[in-house]
Amino acid sequence: MLKAASLVWLFDLDNTLHDASPHIFPHINRSMASYIREHLGVDENEATRIRQDYWQRYGATLLGLMRHHGTDPRHFLEYTHRLPDLEHMLIFEPGLKAMLRRLPGRKIVFSNAPLHYSEAVLELGGIRDCFAAVYSVERLRFQPKPAIGGFRRLLHSERLPAERCIMVEDSLPNLRTAKRLGMKTVWVSRATRRPPGVDLRLVSILDLPHHLPRLQAVT
Repeated sequence: MLKAASLVWLFDLDNTLHDASPHIFPHINRSMASYIREHLGVDENEATRIRQDYWQRYGATLLGLMRHHGTDPRHFLEYTHRLPDLEHMLIFEPGLKAMLRRLPGRKIVFSNAPLHYSEAVLELGGIRDCFAAVYSVERLRFQPKPAIGGFRRLLHSERLPAERCIMVEDSLPNLRTAKRLGMKTVWVSRATRRPPGVDLRLVSILDLPHHLPRLQAVT
């Protein structure tokens, strides 16, 4: 059993630390479709199809655009993550900061989002000081989850064995990669089932401290 203090928590950002579905994701999805429409010269329906297809195939629309169209990732991310009203779009669960401070072990944000957006969300949520590091897609050399390369880069940079890590995510494909590497996995979901590769399913990450003994016991 791992000691609590030696654990390293890898937290996804959107739809894990905060609820991005009502306001932020619709805005970003529209921005992505607009970007694709302008830069690939397609109509709105085709732009939406491309966005969804690449997201389903690669886990991130950006990766498909880079592979098939030579898209500049920094330009794409700057364009699609312009959210001047971000502060009013964020939804955090009350008690999140207190939970993070109570949770033993080191904490890292591991996100497919760009750094400027990730840092802004954490600062506006008042939780930036809860995390030792932020691994945005730039820091992963644009190898977004669920690609294994981004995971390996984080582990190498932090000099971490995967067995010390607990990945907390809303995305099953990302958790499957984490599990293959030997991490413990927590799925944030309202689903009633717990699929293979998931050690713990939670509706709210606020419940994490209550399940720590169970996660420590996972082998």
